[in-house]
Amino acid sequence: MWDERFAGEDYVYGEEPNVFFAEQLKTLPSGKMLLPMEGEGRNAVHASKLGWDVVAFDASSEGIKKAQMLAKSQHVTFDYHHATAVDFNYSHEAFDAVALIYAHLPPEERVVMHQGIVKALKPGGVMIAEVFHPNQLGRDSGGPKREDMLYTIDLLKQDFAGFHVLYSIETEAVLNEGEFHRGQAFVTRYVAQKPE
Repeated sequence: MWDERFAGEDYVYGEEPNVFFAEQLKTLPSGKMLLPMEGEGRNAVHASKLGWDVVAFDASSEGIKKAQMLAKSQHVTFDYHHATAVDFNYSHEAFDAVALIYAHLPPEERVVMHQGIVKALKPGGVMIAEVFHPNQLGRDSGGPKREDMLYTIDLLKQDFAGFHVLYSIETEAVLNEGEFHRGQAFVTRYVAQKPE
């Protein structure tokens, strides 16, 4: 499905970074960042331009091709791996930040990825998330059509237990991120820090 979605010339979620992600990066010193399920590369390119050392992965080879084209056009590079969220090798305490931008998975795969992220973050490292909330069901502005693939603050608190919550909100938002994220939406925004 993702190869099919990413196969056209247009960037289906746009070429600009997610707004919440970009706002959060303004508050952090640059370091090493992991971007799971990064698709066509808009967030990786933005972070790279700000001086972050970015590692990303995605299961879609078409998405990776598009991301590499976008990076080239913006004169940046980042390390992009062809991997699923379950197969990716989460290095131990390697990253200063991880961002989950609409990285939705069925529960069993979600748990594996989130455990991998806990392992991969350095002590003091920050996890940033903007994801669709269950209230998104029935809206045509994007996201999975399965409730068990949509995330609440409580679910993220459970998956990242012990992290210090820096910011959390479940809110209405107007999305303007390419063809597939457009219009009134309901999202969960969450920032948490791994204990030192």
